[in-house]
Amino acid sequence: MTIKVLVADDQDLVRAGFCMIIDARDDLEVVGEAGDGEEAVREAARLRPDVVLMDVRMPGTDGIAATRLITAGADPPKVVILTTFDLDEPLYAALRAGASGFLLKSVRPPELADAVRVVARGEALLAPTATRRLLDRFVAVQPSVPVRPERLAELTGREAEVLALVARAASNAEIAGHLGLAEATVKAHVSAVLRKLGARDRVHAVVMAYDLGIVRPRPPA
Repeated sequence: MTIKVLVADDQDLVRAGFCMIIDARDDLEVVGEAGDGEEAVREAARLRPDVVLMDVRMPGTDGIAATRLITAGADPPKVVILTTFDLDEPLYAALRAGASGFLLKSVRPPELADAVRVVARGEALLAPTATRRLLDRFVAVQPSVPVRPERLAELTGREAEVLALVARAASNAEIAGHLGLAEATVKAHVSAVLRKLGARDRVHAVVMAYDLGIVRPRPPA
């Protein structure tokens, strides 16, 4: 199945480069482009892409505001934020707005293509240098993500363990090794956790886990 991609960036050359990278892959297709956030919101509603590659800094409606509007709709596309700077504040704001991924624009072409595939599968994607810093410094001090308490009560003990490890940025393979489970079993547990919490993806589940006190950020060194 071909993954449909919308590319939003206010710089024509950058946008053209991303489009070339995406269209060079047999399983990926650029279905539209946008030069600002307002156009990205409009084109996402019209074209119904699977993934939106979103520049964080654009005139007018920026990438974070556009992401919030796009992900608020029914059956929204996944959004990957692309930015020049590895900064905490826009990263966390983007994830709070509903983004499923965050990459630097210095990413290599194969990594960009893989990122699109990862988020299209419903998995979380963060630049490696940002993951631990994000979790330890910013999650617990931000406004809470609404979640009904009864949803947390629906988790089994094993699912709660899996959620805590997901919130510590552990991969399915790492969780499997830690808990002595098959990786396929872990994948099933993660899917159950997302369904019961009403979470869009692993990123959303991580935010919920911190908001609910299942895990806490490490104290400053």
